[in-house]
Amino acid sequence: MNRMIFGIVSFVMILTMNSDAKIRVVTTTTDLGAIVKAVGGDEVDVEVIAKGYQDPHYVQAKPSYMRLMNRADLLVYVGMELEVGWLPLLIQGARNPNIVPGAMGHLDASIGIRRLDVPTGQVDRSMGDVHPDGNPHYWLDPRNGIVIAKTVAEKLSALEPDKANVFMANYKTFQADLEARIDTWKKQLAHFEGQKMVSYHKLWVYLSDWLQFEVVDQVENKAGIPPSPRHLADLVARMKSEQIRLIVCSNFVDTKIAQRVAERSQAKLVVLPASVGAVSGVETYADLFDYIVAQLGSVNEEM
Repeated sequence: MNRMIFGIVSFVMILTMNSDAKIRVVTTTTDLGAIVKAVGGDEVDVEVIAKGYQDPHYVQAKPSYMRLMNRADLLVYVGMELEVGWLPLLIQGARNPNIVPGAMGHLDASIGIRRLDVPTGQVDRSMGDVHPDGNPHYWLDPRNGIVIAKTVAEKLSALEPDKANVFMANYKTFQADLEARIDTWKKQLAHFEGQKMVSYHKLWVYLSDWLQFEVVDQVENKAGIPPSPRHLADLVARMKSEQIRLIVCSNFVDTKIAQRVAERSQAKLVVLPASVGAVSGVETYADLFDYIVAQLGSVNEEM
């Protein structure tokens, strides 16, 4: 009888421990990490692989990342081949059946995203870093942050049905807050609508779609490949001819070339964070756009 009672008590303790345990989540980027934390709240434990100041295209597949993923209940990644050079290696090395493609703990965050800049025709490496499924930097439109948050809430709810009401409530709070901020940000940068500018890399396609400014060219003539002198000369000439006065560059690229183009074309170079954690004070998804909007607004005042 005592053994039976002890067994029942032990079983109940195990159930209690499991019900109180947090969902262990690994995200490939800080932006996804911030959204998962907002939706999951106290019910999730989030680890992030790529730092906010890193180019998420190029991450070293370290054994330490494999160990993180080995213990994960859920993997959330950008998709659209952003992490194609390193994430498959980590998944293989993690040896965790919960997070392999097709498993319950495997989540492509691009589900439901309206994809931009999808190439037509044949794509090969001679074209540079071109993504066949479209431009993967979709988190840089805050409207897509709401889409991502809903996808995350639905996945967390599927993993822990007893806590679905918590996840959906957190999602609704995140949605309402972000929608209010989006209206404010859009009004603050209403004067950018229709303006022409140049970017270093095709990173700001979704941001420009949201704010309705026009990115007419890139400092890179092929994505991920250093620009040729001929391209730079043509770009400077075009910027002078069309009076393009702004170049936008992300925080994780060398700005020297972009700065030279800006000086020769009498344009202003603005360096923006591309992810949460890229600069001090940008700790949440909303912080990222607060910073971007403030930087763009101040640049416009100087021009």
